[in-house]
Amino acid sequence: MASEPSRKEKAAADAIEEAEGKTAAEAAIAVKKLSERIYDAIILGAGAAGLMAAAHLKRKSVAILEHNPKPGAKIAISGGGRCNITNAELSPSRYLGDPSFIESVFSQFDNHDLIEFLHRHGLEPVVRKENQYFCPDRARELIDTLLRAGSGGDFSGNEFFYDTEVNGAVKENGLFVVDSSRGIYRAKKLIVSTGGLSYKSVGAGGVGLQIAEAFGHGVRPPNPALVGLTLQPEQAWMRSLSGLSLPVEIGVGRRVLKEDMLFTHKGISGPAVLNASLYWKQGKIVVDFLPKKRIKTLLKSPTKSAASQIPLPKRFVRAFFDSLDIPNIPYKEMNEIQKQRLSLLKSYAFAPAGTFGFTKAEVTKGGVDTDQIDPYTMQSRLTEGLYFAGEVIDVTGEIGGYNFQWAFSSAVVAAKSI
Repeated sequence: MASEPSRKEKAAADAIEEAEGKTAAEAAIAVKKLSERIYDAIILGAGAAGLMAAAHLKRKSVAILEHNPKPGAKIAISGGGRCNITNAELSPSRYLGDPSFIESVFSQFDNHDLIEFLHRHGLEPVVRKENQYFCPDRARELIDTLLRAGSGGDFSGNEFFYDTEVNGAVKENGLFVVDSSRGIYRAKKLIVSTGGLSYKSVGAGGVGLQIAEAFGHGVRPPNPALVGLTLQPEQAWMRSLSGLSLPVEIGVGRRVLKEDMLFTHKGISGPAVLNASLYWKQGKIVVDFLPKKRIKTLLKSPTKSAASQIPLPKRFVRAFFDSLDIPNIPYKEMNEIQKQRLSLLKSYAFAPAGTFGFTKAEVTKGGVDTDQIDPYTMQSRLTEGLYFAGEVIDVTGEIGGYNFQWAFSSAVVAAKSI
């Protein structure tokens, strides 16, 4: 007599029945066959890292588990829908993380290798903003290229399972056992490429970090990154400038970020602020509103008011002067305190209140500790056959295509070592 299906098997059968339109009997059979099959590798996540890993696992049976109904959900909405794929100026200095670890990964697959790979598979990225590579028309082109690269021929063993929630993973008798909403998957190797906690709108979650911790890996606490910063009451004047953008330099510790700042109703954003958020933990940042300019050389007329000679939007100058009680008078008539306050245009220091949070963050900083990952294979130093790739690792880049490059590079290194 056949044994009764377990509660998990019933739940998995219900999920398959609903997602694929199978009858209850057909779904139950599918779950049983699934639980008996052993794959060469399982990839958790069909995002940038997962798709690239799948495109490099030749002549192997691979199950790619994705909780969304389609692959590449984050790719599809990034870069204004065109996806900033990589950057011509690739360097570990553009990342928060262990520089030697990052360099070791890039030494095996860098931006030049990525562009060559994409060319080989029919995608010709275009350069915008001087050094940033984008899809020619839309991000879907990149997703299609990765799917095409990992299908047919040597990759006929790749199977995608969408609408599949991963609950956890263990290793038993030399095999990785992944518990999911569809049932149990088994494989000899496991690649964790589940991304971070940003982009909740596409179902981002922390299951990859939970799996890493279950296998004994240290995890640096995840935090929002490449995200706007909120303001203390003392900087409330900035909110009145919502919609205004201007070039600035922002100092965060030893780093200086040069780009535009955008004032919003919630706080400050724009490329310079997004990059600053990557390196900011707490404490003050310092903003230079007049990069590459000296205040005294701008105030050439001894009779005109100082405010009228500052080459910044009048709306900004008025709000700045008002917030610091600087009178609208010629520079020579100012006392030392007023002159000192005016000099803050070059070094306005303040402590942000916080960030806009994960719902607005482009990426997650923190993740699986790189000390416990071999950078030449991306394999766990604690568990043989366990690999990590992409945003789930404690490596985070600035805006400009750096995070997709990291996802692709780490995925290729992991796949080639399997």
